[in-house]
Amino acid sequence: MPSVTIAEEPADSADAIELIGELDAVLTPLYPQESRHGYSVQKLLRDGVAFFVAWVDGRPGGCGGVLLVSDEYAEIKRMYVRPTFRGSGVGGRILVHLADYARQRGIRLLRLETGIHQVEAIRLYQRAGFEPIPPFGPYRPDPLSLCFEKRLA
Repeated sequence: MPSVTIAEEPADSADAIELIGELDAVLTPLYPQESRHGYSVQKLLRDGVAFFVAWVDGRPGGCGGVLLVSDEYAEIKRMYVRPTFRGSGVGGRILVHLADYARQRGIRLLRLETGIHQVEAIRLYQRAGFEPIPPFGPYRPDPLSLCFEKRLA
């Protein structure tokens, strides 16, 4: 098991920008613009998304953010793990960290949206206890999009 440290970083740090850019490069050929809901770096900053980078053996290996939407729920944003580190538990560690962050702020429900082609991510979310839900908040029915939520203890 690699050594993983998760630290809050501004979404406009060099490492965060690189990870978000890699995520966009993966998603762009898979989904039309109207089915891509990922926040830009500027929107992450403007909306106050708490953003985290997972350091794996000293290298940036993944990222994710939490948007505190209301007293009712928080939304996971820009979750990504570099292919090199997939299957090593890094994604699960990021999810736990994001859930802990939300829970410490009194949030009891986490939600997220992802694309249907993100099979590894969908499996990760389901293993972590996320269940499918109808579109929420700004999301509308889209055959390329799935929404999930998880109640926090």
